[in-house]
Amino acid sequence: MIITTAGRTNDEMIQKAENIAIELNSSYKPRKKLSVQNFQTIYNDDFIVVGKERLELFPNHEIEPFFFHPNSAMFRIKRLQKNEHDPFLEAAKLEKGMSLLDCTLGLASDSIVASFAVGNKGKVLGTEGNKFLAYIVKTGLSQWDSGVNEINEAMSRIEVLSQTSLKVLKDLKDESFDCVYFDPMFEESILESDGIRALTKFALYESLTKETIKEALRVAKYRVVLKDHFRSPRFEEHGFQAIKRKSAKFHFGTIEK
Repeated sequence: MIITTAGRTNDEMIQKAENIAIELNSSYKPRKKLSVQNFQTIYNDDFIVVGKERLELFPNHEIEPFFFHPNSAMFRIKRLQKNEHDPFLEAAKLEKGMSLLDCTLGLASDSIVASFAVGNKGKVLGTEGNKFLAYIVKTGLSQWDSGVNEINEAMSRIEVLSQTSLKVLKDLKDESFDCVYFDPMFEESILESDGIRALTKFALYESLTKETIKEALRVAKYRVVLKDHFRSPRFEEHGFQAIKRKSAKFHFGTIEK
């Protein structure tokens, strides 16, 4: 992974890029006003661009970057503010002051909604196995300005761990989170956006094993929740009670303690 700056840069951005390179144990290379394609041709590697507003991760040979954006969390929270329902929150049964362990953080949309729901006395911890994705999402959560204070506060409260979910689960005490949540990469891909498409190149696919579910049930105080494609065999395989939603491409399933 190479760290560089946007084409039009300044000393502050260069210093920031150099610091990020050290933090991520990567190498910094000056951009020298090269285009994305030319930069890739020279270095033949993935790279992160430090811009004024955000960080962008470019997979090698791709011109569409991955970057943090709260995505669907924005309109979902606005619906909640109008007292409308959210299928994820209904499955997880999250209330003020509760805690959620999100074992598949991704773009953190569900974690943002969860953080809003549990409030400043609650807790949301998300895991991401790829350290570069974890860094970009963690930085985005702390710096993105949605224009809505409640959403900004919800994002800033989320903790991000760059570790595999199984390792995190094994390190946690019994019943240390009210709810443990999984949203694995769908076996039948649902590509909702270019951001998701770029993400799939870097996401670490962890199969949902019996050991993982066993650990999740140990860590969860009340329930384990799974979001998956409506045709996924994982609901039945692991004993989740599927909450079927008419015409939806994915369902939620729960195992209640």
